[in-house]
Amino acid sequence: MIFRAPESPLEIPEVALTPFLMENAARRGEKPALIDAPTGRTLTYRGWAESVRRAAAGLWQRGLRKGDVFAIYSPNLPEYAIGFHAVSLLGGIVTTINPAYTVPELSRQLADARARYLLTTPAFLDNAMQAAGENNLHDVLVFGDSFDDLLASDGDVPSVAIDPANDVVALPYSSGTTGLPKGVMLTHRNLVANVLQCASIFDVSEADTTLAFLPFFHIYGMVVIMNMGLHVGATMVTMPRFDLKECLQALEKYRVTYGYIVPPIMLALAKNPMVDDYDLTALRTLFSGAAPLSEHIAQTAGARLGCTITQGYGMTETSPATHSTRGSHANGIGAPLPNTESKIVNLTTGAELGPGEEGEICVRGPQVMKGYLNNPDATAAMIDREGWLHTGDIGSADQSGCFFVVDRVKELIKYKGMQIAPAELEAVLLAHPCIADAAVVPLEDEEAGQVPKAFVVLKDESTLEDIMTYVADRVARYKRVRQIEVIDQIPRSPSGKILRRVLVERDRVL
Repeated sequence: MIFRAPESPLEIPEVALTPFLMENAARRGEKPALIDAPTGRTLTYRGWAESVRRAAAGLWQRGLRKGDVFAIYSPNLPEYAIGFHAVSLLGGIVTTINPAYTVPELSRQLADARARYLLTTPAFLDNAMQAAGENNLHDVLVFGDSFDDLLASDGDVPSVAIDPANDVVALPYSSGTTGLPKGVMLTHRNLVANVLQCASIFDVSEADTTLAFLPFFHIYGMVVIMNMGLHVGATMVTMPRFDLKECLQALEKYRVTYGYIVPPIMLALAKNPMVDDYDLTALRTLFSGAAPLSEHIAQTAGARLGCTITQGYGMTETSPATHSTRGSHANGIGAPLPNTESKIVNLTTGAELGPGEEGEICVRGPQVMKGYLNNPDATAAMIDREGWLHTGDIGSADQSGCFFVVDRVKELIKYKGMQIAPAELEAVLLAHPCIADAAVVPLEDEEAGQVPKAFVVLKDESTLEDIMTYVADRVARYKRVRQIEVIDQIPRSPSGKILRRVLVERDRVL
């Protein structure tokens, strides 16, 4: 049984992303588009559009051409939306990178994406320069320095022919359902479609002020917050990182009406006593995504703040959103978005299942990625010949078409909405001279959702502290292993695949 949105299908225009988002910028004029919360620095809609054109002209003069990959390695700030769209306007491809990445992680993504340019901030310049040197980048630009020189450009922006259905505009990285991070090729049409799909359901408009602390390098921040915000004309208040006190101050100071969050932050808003010290009466909606949301926590937060709680579902490979609840209803992940089909299939046979039956959630629609960069096998494993993307999540649908996620097939660990690939941590652990074998599984955590726990088999003596430090020195902070347990043997299938569920069940029994 195939489920569709209760709403009528939308018309998806065949246009490039940035001109589409710029359509109303001149009319909005001096309305604030992005405000930097710590400093109050403001970028208006007219200023954003003009800056995008100037930066594009400057990048063209520096040699950027259609199809070139341009990396952004930066926390959230208003100018992020200028850099992203200047590249997009020229037909370039933006690969967004977590600023918490270590030099090896940054270098790996630059190499895989074949990036030619890198944009960063002064705080991350040392890492950027080291990784750029390892990859022979054409140019490294810095916000507040060389990037600002682009904004002084008085050159013309060349007319670049863009095929929305086939030309890639964004290349975020995702582990899919398993394995190391892979480049997700998202076209102009993918992003235009998902912006329109989300805007038709999420009830955010030109009258809203939204809080943008969720990172723009992540697909949720990139599309749902930044690009949809630019489309509907909202004012976005950016924060370079999340801090509860600073978040509450921004919510109060800027009279934020629409908050995009993830479940750990919903938990803080529901339970932390600090919340009572701030006036959050302007807040009318909290939208949660990136990880499963407890219905109890949603109800508690909604009652405490007097606002509507909604929830969405998706993944990087779907630009990201595929499902959403409607109205004040956070039970389940809701119905498919307009122009999206969804079904539940048997994990063994692939047969379509009916209401109430549990199986893998599959989706099909204009927001589904073009594929994984240079990885046709992984693409074929994710998207079948009929265009159905297999999410790796186990769920069900009720008679009304509301979907529920009940478990994960995928191996990914979700830490505060961020993906952690067990295979990546296992590769780091296996490089340790005292470790013979290793496996990483999710450990449930009320605040973070999940944290990584490692099981290791030792071949020489080592302390757990030494192993944890070894891993911490080689990965971003959020990926650090939080617990380690030494065991005699890692359980594996006859084909050698780690039996993670056995290890998870072992933890539950203990």
